[in-house]
Amino acid sequence: AHVILEQAGVEVAEAEVPVGAGAAGPWVLSARSRDALVAQAGRLEAFLAGRPEVAASAVAYSLATGRAPLEHRAVVLGEDRDDLLAGVRALAEDRGVPSVVRDETMPGGLALLFTGQGAQRAGMGRELYEAFPVFADAFDAVCARVDLDRPLRDVVFEDAEELDRTGYAQPALFAVEVALFRLVESWGVTPDVLVGHSIGELAAAHVAGVLSLDDACALVSARGRLMGALPEGGAMLAVEAAEDGLDLPEGVDLAAVNGPTSVTVSGDAEAISALEERLRSEGVRVKRLAVSHAFHSHLMEPMLAEFAAVAESLTYRAPTVPVVTTAPGDIATPAYWVSQIREPVRFAEAVASLGGVRTALELGPA
Repeated sequence: AHVILEQAGVEVAEAEVPVGAGAAGPWVLSARSRDALVAQAGRLEAFLAGRPEVAASAVAYSLATGRAPLEHRAVVLGEDRDDLLAGVRALAEDRGVPSVVRDETMPGGLALLFTGQGAQRAGMGRELYEAFPVFADAFDAVCARVDLDRPLRDVVFEDAEELDRTGYAQPALFAVEVALFRLVESWGVTPDVLVGHSIGELAAAHVAGVLSLDDACALVSARGRLMGALPEGGAMLAVEAAEDGLDLPEGVDLAAVNGPTSVTVSGDAEAISALEERLRSEGVRVKRLAVSHAFHSHLMEPMLAEFAAVAESLTYRAPTVPVVTTAPGDIATPAYWVSQIREPVRFAEAVASLGGVRTALELGPA
């Protein structure tokens, strides 16, 4: 004889579901096989069809917390309950629709993108720091190694004015991005390729194994300190135009190519102002950036020799995860990091070269 003991079903009052009012989804489903996933969607649709009183938020909570994450997965997205039900019906019928994301519809792996300077804000990462020990440990490890006049954590969490100074902004972004990587890594996220924008490329290089944490922090500290010590007076301008359509005057350099019609130029303030006035008169959309220095321009050249001395004192290794670079050269050499300061950030080309990568996750301040 056999006796099977099983816990009785537990009814959860709707008030106990910790989902904000009006939250609809997502609804996550998983199963051992593709057919089982389709069948599960069918059962969910049948269950909900005659129960209009069951809130979409309650379904989302129950699916996310009450079921085991199995091999075949799908996420149903929607603005409201009707949208979500339509997605579940499509999944039950094994139809592909934009509102249903399935694991087999995302081939080509995962790219992680690391944000560049300008995205920093006071308080970035504070809630993650308080909620996740993995994030906090990684963040503190960077803070303990960077060479700054003030504790980096205090500046990041409390001092917006100081955080906008280049000497603090760059180590701060590096710390947050490395901590974000360690957090998603602890959740089982494994990237297939990495791309970084300017200072973000240093975070990518570190997590790829090119630089140890000690060496990466030394390079980040020197980069921010030496750039911040340069005379102010440069300017940067975002321009809605293609690179090959720009006629740049003397004193202005191409700083970044972020998209087919999204470039940034950098250089002498007077030359940038004249260019801005000319482009506006031609109907080109432009935006002056709030920066203290003209990054990725000829105005960076006075700090390159001292920065090179720091870069050449460090140890470099081949990356264990592929890194698509945004400047010419070998990322595992000191020469790359020196030229990277002066060369334009060819971010658009780096992203376009990712080939079959279907999913990209940006790690940086929200």
